[in-house]
Amino acid sequence: MQNQKEIYMRRALELAARGAGHVSPNPMVGCVIVKDGRIIGEGWHEYCGGLHAERNALKSCTENPAGADLYVTLEPCCHWGRTPPCTDAIIEHHIGRVFVGCLDANPLVAGKGAEILRSAGIPVETGICEDECRQLNAVFFHYITNKTPYVVLKYAMTLDGKITTASGDSRWVTSEAARRHVHETRAHLSGIMVGVGTVLADDPLLTCRIEGGRNPYRIICDSHARTPLDCQLIRTAREIDTVIAVTEWNEHAAALKKAGAHLVLCQAQNGKVNLNDLMHQLGAHGLDSILLEGGAELAFAALETGIVHKVQAYIAPKLIGGSTAKTPLGGVGFTRMADAAALKNVTVTPLGEDFLIEGVL
Repeated sequence: MQNQKEIYMRRALELAARGAGHVSPNPMVGCVIVKDGRIIGEGWHEYCGGLHAERNALKSCTENPAGADLYVTLEPCCHWGRTPPCTDAIIEHHIGRVFVGCLDANPLVAGKGAEILRSAGIPVETGICEDECRQLNAVFFHYITNKTPYVVLKYAMTLDGKITTASGDSRWVTSEAARRHVHETRAHLSGIMVGVGTVLADDPLLTCRIEGGRNPYRIICDSHARTPLDCQLIRTAREIDTVIAVTEWNEHAAALKKAGAHLVLCQAQNGKVNLNDLMHQLGAHGLDSILLEGGAELAFAALETGIVHKVQAYIAPKLIGGSTAKTPLGGVGFTRMADAAALKNVTVTPLGEDFLIEGVL
């Protein structure tokens, strides 16, 4: 029986994942309704402000769901938001049993949804594929608890640990499959962040270049407002949200704001943007997740400060050498091996001829 429960919950997880990049800052949720051993309804939270997974699943039922089992990846909500409580719909449709992947961390729910259903006489079982359900919504669980963005540090390097050749050439380290995966990640997260050094060296656009993709907020850590007015980011700042984090206000900062960029004045730390302060300001603005793409100095500063939650390292089977060729992390580095940032729950995924190594901190 347990295996059957996991089969239905994993189907709900597949449905939930379809909401990636569309439901932020809400969680991704999937729902499956089963009657007499048959799936009679499916649904997922499709976009922020739209119906929740349970209501979409109930709406899709091919027959009366009374007495059916409902599998949902996250505890049903019990409060009014943009939509009515899902607990009401479950009770009104006389669902027989409810199986929940994990409880909601939102203080407005946090076990209350399950208790309301039990009080209505509906048995509720929680913890079905719980680890997988929590992993799917790692961003949501972090943001709802801390009110700061979940930060993913991403870089691409050769097998000998280089992100460029000694001459500075970096196009391209990885294959097209790996680069597409990066754009998919950009579409799923709220923001993308680089340091001003990357802007000066590469003049990036930092957009999502896949069909149907959503451009993230573009964030530049630029303590002294050195971002050029003629760079691609500023030339497109009126079309794509662009944030520049500075530690001082000067004439050039005013010009950047006039050109369409959003200026965020941050506390300074060692002459640089205080990243903890920036995270709190971005979180208050509603950004729940950030893809940190570089450069090396900013990457190490973020790691050292402790704002990084996940690492995505794209590894290309190439060797280029060069003692001066850049590596993914700069800064002073950790002085002891015992202080190294160690990843947990590491996975390795082939992408074309490359490999993606992911882990959480």
